[in-house]
Amino acid sequence: MTNHAKKYGSDCIEHWHDRKRWCGLPWSFTRYSIIEKPGKWIKLISEVGFFSIRVEETQLFRVDDVSIFSSFTNTIFGTGTLKVYCKDASSTTMDLVRIKNPDKVRNLLNELVERDRKSRNIMYGEMQQ
Repeated sequence: MTNHAKKYGSDCIEHWHDRKRWCGLPWSFTRYSIIEKPGKWIKLISEVGFFSIRVEETQLFRVDDVSIFSSFTNTIFGTGTLKVYCKDASSTTMDLVRIKNPDKVRNLLNELVERDRKSRNIMYGEMQQ
């Protein structure tokens, strides 16, 4: 049983997970994931820490925009940072720092955001208010 199954239930689907990387290697206690509870929600989750853990999460229908930053060193190691802009009460941005294949993750994130909005009958213009 995975850690997410323990937290959110056995019917959860993990679409993606990664860790913050150093020189392309996942040597970090910062973990990122996209988890779906079918028919209920899809969340972007960031967990930071080992002994004391800080968890940030946002539902994907609240995501406004995603941008990528990749320095020269990040490009060499195939990593980059995604900055996720969202309409969330606790935080307006979430940074996914030095993740592997940031372009693929951005595309997956955009697809899941649109799917979640369609399932909730939310149009982009409704989110702008």
